[in-house]
Amino acid sequence: MALPPLFANLRLPVIASPLFIISGPELVIAQCKAGVVGSFPSLNARPISQLDEWLHQITEDLAAHNRAHPDQPAAPFAVNQIVHRTNNRLEEDMALCAKWQVPLLITSLGAREDVYNAAHGWGGIVLHDVINDRFARKAIEKGADGLIPVAAGAGGHAGAQSPFALVQEIRTWFDGLVALSGAIGHGRSILAAQATGADLAYIGSAWIATHEARAMDAYKQAIVDSGADDIVYSNLFTGVHGNYLRSSIVNAGMDPDNLPESDPSKMNFGSGGNSEAKAWKDIWGSGQGIGTITAIESVAERVARFEAEYRAAAADLAANTAPFLG
Repeated sequence: MALPPLFANLRLPVIASPLFIISGPELVIAQCKAGVVGSFPSLNARPISQLDEWLHQITEDLAAHNRAHPDQPAAPFAVNQIVHRTNNRLEEDMALCAKWQVPLLITSLGAREDVYNAAHGWGGIVLHDVINDRFARKAIEKGADGLIPVAAGAGGHAGAQSPFALVQEIRTWFDGLVALSGAIGHGRSILAAQATGADLAYIGSAWIATHEARAMDAYKQAIVDSGADDIVYSNLFTGVHGNYLRSSIVNAGMDPDNLPESDPSKMNFGSGGNSEAKAWKDIWGSGQGIGTITAIESVAERVARFEAEYRAAAADLAANTAPFLG
């Protein structure tokens, strides 16, 4: 589909996904200035007064950038809202998003009609992340504007379905905005996401190993040093299945090949700062696409690399498909 006007200033068809603990205003601002959608989870800002400060900083910095660079305005930013019942901050966080007229919301772990209506009330767009077609249908029925299919290999809370299967099922009935998530760490993978039927690529783990990310140095280096074989899929740490770096699990004194199952009814996303969340703070999330991340660099450098790879892949694809398209 043609992208909504909100995305008119994108340099690449990319949304940088919100990273728990790691995404802060510095990372978001750098991503938007580089020409991709920057985002952060509202729960990263603690206490809640910090969310107000972050939204003020992001809004003002991007407005100043746009005034100084009218020929290269920044991409929009997004805020991720966990709408699961364990998030006791949702109402207050939504009020601050309304105050600052956040242009894009990303909702997770539950489809909420009231949240979608609130965002639409201030002119915002809402994308909901899903791991299967059933959840996708529920989100659209309740009023989400678009979908983020989280396929196998994605960092954090990931599904288990192939991106081909997931997107093609969704596209049998939905022609709206789709951003595909799952092991995207190279410009050709951005193009591949579009080839599956998605409008945008949704990229997370690649931003961890950047100077602007709020990750400890050891975490950034672990991303550089690891590959797809170093990712473990488990629901132990939050109650929802996700992908994590094997080395961080080993460093926590556990056997990554023999992790117990968690009770999904006791989901824990750290919204209340409880002791269980703190116990897992050094378990590092990551997707399978990190094998192409070979250095810690700035966001601007990473986006420039993605763009060069994307353009090269598009040229190769055009040449390779020409004989079959007549």
